[in-house]
Amino acid sequence: MRYKIACVGRIKEDYLTQIIEEDRKAVNRHDELIICEVPDEQIPRKASDKVNARIINTEAQKLKNVIENDEYIIALCIEGRKTTREDLRKQIVKAENLGRNTVTFVIGGSLGLDPEITQRADYKMSVSEMTFPHQLMRAALVEQIMLISGEMV
Repeated sequence: MRYKIACVGRIKEDYLTQIIEEDRKAVNRHDELIICEVPDEQIPRKASDKVNARIINTEAQKLKNVIENDEYIIALCIEGRKTTREDLRKQIVKAENLGRNTVTFVIGGSLGLDPEITQRADYKMSVSEMTFPHQLMRAALVEQIMLISGEMV
């Protein structure tokens, strides 16, 4: 299976980069994990709802450039279903059964994902009712992909 993480922004903390890279190498022993980072937009202080909507839309356009039509899309979003590792494994099996070779996880920027992206998703995933920094969420997601990849061998 090929896994892709399409995400807004880059990891700035070295320790998170190291964790992600170690787990990515483990996934790549059996499967393939690609991380596609798109640049985030500057959010002005006290931005209006209209400015925030424009920023979300601009980031969505960048994300769509790294997502192919035939990929199984899992959007990480607050309105998604609370998902266990077993639930996630079932989504990957579902993608395989549909003949999809790539499962793409989409992580938006600080303002969230554009509705166009979440509507396009095959599955909407939430990991918690709490809010996590996107960099930390990416590290946690890569860890779960690594564990699932090892289980499905």
